Amino acid sequence: MNIYEIKSMGDRINGNPYVGRGIVIGKTADGAKAAIAYFIMGRSENSRNRVFTVKDNAVFTEPFDVSKVEDPSLIIYAAVREYENKLIVTNGDQTDTIYDFVSRGEDFSLALTTREFEPDAPNLTPRISGMLTFDNGNFGYKMSILKSLDAEGSDCARYTFDYPSKAGLGHFIHTYVTDGNPIPTFQGEPERVEIPNDIDAFTNDIWENLDENNKISLYVRYVDLASGQSEERLINKNTIGG
Repeated sequence: MNIYEIKSMGDRINGNPYVGRGIVIGKTADGAKAAIAYFIMGRSENSRNRVFTVKDNAVFTEPFDVSKVEDPSLIIYAAVREYENKLIVTNGDQTDTIYDFVSRGEDFSLALTTREFEPDAPNLTPRISGMLTFDNGNFGYKMSILKSLDAEGSDCARYTFDYPSKAGLGHFIHTYVTDGNPIPTFQGEPERVEIPNDIDAFTNDIWENLDENNKISLYVRYVDLASGQSEERLINKNTIGG
């Protein structure tokens, strides 16, 4: 068993009907750019009724059809925000919690001690989060998962992973192992994945291999470490006329 094996995102997700929401962070193979990706999937009509929008360098989930919104509390949030040299990406409104803490000079992990998994029993969906910190043409990143300690949701277990950036290497964390009832929560460390130099190749590898029935939206951003300039891609399954 090769515990250091690095797979493409397509290999990680192809054939899996439901990995839920997923975050990828890493550095391109040429070492020139930081990369993030965030995607959402959904099984219910409420979950599927979403699109990503970009406003002022932040990414938001919003309802596609406002008339069909049942419960906005767990599906509408800022998924990506920036603060100075930090780039935050999460699967819920803990994005704002992390932003508030780091803007006061406090820590990513400390911010997440104030949050826990989602109150959506019996699934008890984990909260997954990531933050890149840029420093003199390089960066490091942290990833976190907050999940239930047991099937009853009696308490929250908090895990934080702290990575230096390495060319060609990314880490992928997602909310679920696969489909089920209840849906089984992600286990173990974030998975090691390839980060190609080309943003379109990376975007297509994720989108084309997510389950066709359950995928909803994908956002990808590459940040040039020398110039600080960003390039982004956004795909929504729900489109006007779509």
